[in-house]
Amino acid sequence: MALLYRTRRWLKSEDLNAMGTLFGGRLLQWIDEEAFIFAYCQLGMTNVVTKFISEIEFKSRAKLGDVIEFGTDIVKFGTTSVALRCHVRNKRTKKVIVAVDNIVFVSLDNDGKPIPHGITKFEPQGRWSRGSLDRAIENCTEEYEDEIELYKTYGGD
Repeated sequence: MALLYRTRRWLKSEDLNAMGTLFGGRLLQWIDEEAFIFAYCQLGMTNVVTKFISEIEFKSRAKLGDVIEFGTDIVKFGTTSVALRCHVRNKRTKKVIVAVDNIVFVSLDNDGKPIPHGITKFEPQGRWSRGSLDRAIENCTEEYEDEIELYKTYGGD
């Protein structure tokens, strides 16, 4: 499957290192966050944690004002885990900035023990399809009334 580029970031001065290029630590934080969101959407579970990140290969630089985009893809589903890959590229030049070819997330129960997630194939919208959102809305408490109204106003068909 091809990488899906869904998220973009505009590089600001606080994202740079002393050399004036994108700080690697900031980029790794964003990669972990982007991969988590992708895993979360695929598994439909909130208790998902990063277990492993493979070697990270920095291929090119990014500088102030560049827009970068994050591409994620499923490598494989395990019983309790999902493995992803994530590449970050410059939006304008399409040059890859960094490639991480294996990021593993594990689904956990409330005691922190791995549990089966039951997913075996990629779903473009993950478990959060229109039908599952409607079911979630039906089961929500008053705590989420504002979010439900926003969804119904702007997210619903």
